[in-house]
Amino acid sequence: MSQDKQLSEEQVAAIRKDFDFFDKDLNGQIDLHEFIELLTVISPKTKASNVQEGFSMIDENGDGFIDFEEFLDWWKEGWWEY
Repeated sequence: MSQDKQLSEEQVAAIRKDFDFFDKDLNGQIDLHEFIELLTVISPKTKASNVQEGFSMIDENGDGFIDFEEFLDWWKEGWWEY
């Protein structure tokens, strides 16, 4: 994903706070179960069939986790608005 949008330090800090909230086990990564919780909050109408696809799209390096940089890229792209 591109990093076109420039965010202020305050915006990045707020996004980090959201990331940390959903990183329930505090390992610095969001796993699939944590991602499902995230979607339940920000996009409750997301179809279950789209969850894995969305997760894989955000997990750019394919390691099975969403790290903060991947999360930040996703946030900048505005995918969470849909």
